[in-house]
Amino acid sequence: MSLAAPDRRLDQALEDVTRLLEKHRVLTTFTHRHEGPKRDLLEQLQQRQNLTELHARVNPLHPADLAHVLERLVPEERLLIWQQLEDRQRGEVLLEVSSAVREALMEATSHERLIAATSHLDADDLAYLADALPEDVLRTASRQLDAGERSWLDQSRALGKNAVAGLMSPEVVFIRDDQTVDDALVHLRQRGELPPQTDRLFVVDARNVLKGSLPLQALLLTDPLQPAAAITSTDEVVFRLDDDGEEAAQAFERYNLISAPVVDDRNKLLGRLTVEAVMDFNRLLAERRALERAGLRGEEDLFASTWASARNRWPWLCVNLVTAFIASRVIGAFEGTIQQLVALAALMPIVASIGGNTGNQTVAVVIRGLALNQFEGSNTRYLIYKELMVSLLNGLMWGGIMGLFAWSIYGKLALGAVMMGAMILNLLLAAMVGIAVPLYLDRAGRDPAQGASVLLTFATDSCGFFFFLGLAKLFLV
Repeated sequence: MSLAAPDRRLDQALEDVTRLLEKHRVLTTFTHRHEGPKRDLLEQLQQRQNLTELHARVNPLHPADLAHVLERLVPEERLLIWQQLEDRQRGEVLLEVSSAVREALMEATSHERLIAATSHLDADDLAYLADALPEDVLRTASRQLDAGERSWLDQSRALGKNAVAGLMSPEVVFIRDDQTVDDALVHLRQRGELPPQTDRLFVVDARNVLKGSLPLQALLLTDPLQPAAAITSTDEVVFRLDDDGEEAAQAFERYNLISAPVVDDRNKLLGRLTVEAVMDFNRLLAERRALERAGLRGEEDLFASTWASARNRWPWLCVNLVTAFIASRVIGAFEGTIQQLVALAALMPIVASIGGNTGNQTVAVVIRGLALNQFEGSNTRYLIYKELMVSLLNGLMWGGIMGLFAWSIYGKLALGAVMMGAMILNLLLAAMVGIAVPLYLDRAGRDPAQGASVLLTFATDSCGFFFFLGLAKLFLV
């Protein structure tokens, strides 16, 4: 199937649902305007017919397609579609929609319906929704799990979603190390169905201690009478429950993994981590960091209420307002200098702007280096030195160009020199802030992208103005 085919299918589904919702809205409005003794009957018949059409259109859709449709509807229409879904569909859709839409759907659904929607989910699905579900709903839904799965669910919640425990699945296929290849094949046939992303069987001993893995390719190409232990691969990437999710994702990328075992402190097999879970984790992490760089507290539903969206944007707007006020006071302190040389007012935004751009480039490089674990004790000093030298070189080059530009326009060599000096100083400062803020946040256990752009803008604006106007006061006025 080509890539365009799924897109066309999604577009068609959204178009069909939108058309039915528009029809429902028009007929509802017409019925309300109709006066007479048969108004209630007409309204009931119209509602039943329209909702039957909606039910017939949305119920065959895949949960991911339903999530795509729901996220593109306004809240009232979204809830109308949500009400037409079967309980099992609701649970599967909750796994697919964004966290903001999931929260809105849960708030509009009774606890009894949420229990019905989630009671059929397996342990790793419940673990994925655990933070969003009300406690009584999660407790009731988890009763259908066996004791081992409930214990794993509690443990994964305790360690959090950013740990491997919150990403792994307890559903795993394994064989004993004293079995033959033929025994393994018989075991697979008896299962009838393999978990998604199964590329290998895990080999354990009688105490469930992991001994290695048996790739499916080796299983199919080996003599059935061969002992499984003889072809078991011991060169295995193994994760523990408390391992960091980002580090696990990097290992999957580095070694091109499809699945990997997860063990406890005694090396006993607990479950597995799959590439699907890692991809979902990376996507959510990238979205969260993009929002935090922009100063948003969390994921925002595009169709959320005006009040909710405004509140989500308040915290860093408040910080930005304070920093902007400080920058304005820096300018205010040099009002006399600006009055004596009006050219300063035209040139000083350039100093702040180029500093902000340089700082954002440094922040991006540092955050990427932190994500790839490239900042180690032995090389951190070199990387800091290198970024400062890059900024110094850029300051000399572009500051020199802007100095010549200012000299040519205003005919003052000293003004050009001040422009060049201010740009060099501001670019060096931008590099230092661009390095220091992410590194400090990372050392403090916070996301290194959180608020970096706001703090960087404050530093490059305030100090850029100070450098430029201060040098101008010293050498021009």
